[in-house]
Amino acid sequence: MKTTLTCVALLLASLGAHAQKVVPPAIQIKTAVLAAPSDKRDGALVYGYGTDGKFTVLRKGTNDLVCLADNPAQKDINVSCYHHTLEPFMARGRQLKQEGKSAQEIIEIREKEAKAGTLAMPKAPASLFVFSGTDDNYDTATGELKDGYLRYVVYIPLATAESTGLPLKPEAPGMPWIMDPGTHRAHIMINPPKK
Repeated sequence: MKTTLTCVALLLASLGAHAQKVVPPAIQIKTAVLAAPSDKRDGALVYGYGTDGKFTVLRKGTNDLVCLADNPAQKDINVSCYHHTLEPFMARGRQLKQEGKSAQEIIEIREKEAKAGTLAMPKAPASLFVFSGTDDNYDTATGELKDGYLRYVVYIPLATAESTGLPLKPEAPGMPWIMDPGTHRAHIMINPPKK
């Protein structure tokens, strides 16, 4: 029994260490921009993780896109890119999460701040692209992700089903729909059918 418990503890420790491994900045950048449209990849600002695990700018940008590298502390691969007008909203969410706020608290705080005008929100529709996949399909040496899934979000603060003509849920695979209507985080979801 003691041997089994020791083996389980060692296995869990090794899995935790693997999950915490930070890949080199060039690989983080290459993977992060997989979420971006091809014509925006080279000029996107990219945030990622230093060897100390801290969130930092890996590459300054020259266009209107901001990309986030995969978080090495989380299972599987998840990278995203968004229009720079979403940065105050995204940065505030990261800050509140770091302060230990729950997902619901983050929503409530940002909603209150957006309504008060202290949290800048996009004045026009702003896109977010999310590319995800499994650790098994990710090559840490090249930054390539096989069989990844790309989905799209278009933020339109305060939009509703009535103001957009969109349904509140998809009625067919890949059909756009509006989520969180009437709030600061109202957005159009577009989830292409998975292979």
